[in-house]
Amino acid sequence: MAQTNKAPLPINIAVHQQSKFLELAYPDGKSYQLPFEFLRVWSPSAEVRGHGIGQETLQTGKRHVVISNIEQVGHYAIKPIFDDGHDSGIFSWEYLYEMCLNYDEMWQDYLDRLLAAGVDRDASMVKDSGHSCSSH
Repeated sequence: MAQTNKAPLPINIAVHQQSKFLELAYPDGKSYQLPFEFLRVWSPSAEVRGHGIGQETLQTGKRHVVISNIEQVGHYAIKPIFDDGHDSGIFSWEYLYEMCLNYDEMWQDYLDRLLAAGVDRDASMVKDSGHSCSSH
């Protein structure tokens, strides 16, 4: 399967359980470490992103989340299985590379959204009964 954009494929993916980060190594010799919490709060799933603009669900209480397993999805993505039960985020190679390159900005955006909502990273998730999606 040919790759359609400029994101390189990782040559190695390592799950570091003790330090709670996913390490991605690329052909150019660079490697990146993405914390499990970062991956969880930026999951590309409908549970996190919603089904459209303004339907995002701010994720909290994920500081200690662990990736218990990773499944490969075809030749284009991986699906981490988190110990909080979240298993619906499919991370394409392109999205993972974008996360690697934009980690600092994405993490700051998350912290800014927490501040704007008046919650901290460790707050328990509040169930939103207003969702009409049957998967939540």
